[in-house]
Amino acid sequence: MWTLLIILLVLWAGVSVLGFVVKGLFWLAIVGIVLFIGTLVFGMLRRGTSTRE
Repeated sequence: MWTLLIILLVLWAGVSVLGFVVKGLFWLAIVGIVLFIGTLVFGMLRRGTSTRE
């Protein structure tokens, strides 16, 4: 599970950097940032529920 989350975080970070580098793809940077934050929050929530069991 953690491997998948780390891979997704790296992928979203790469998409965000690509969006900032290519001037016409600013929307891609925004999508990448939103997905990065969403994945990070999801991972933190899953970690919190797994430690309670």
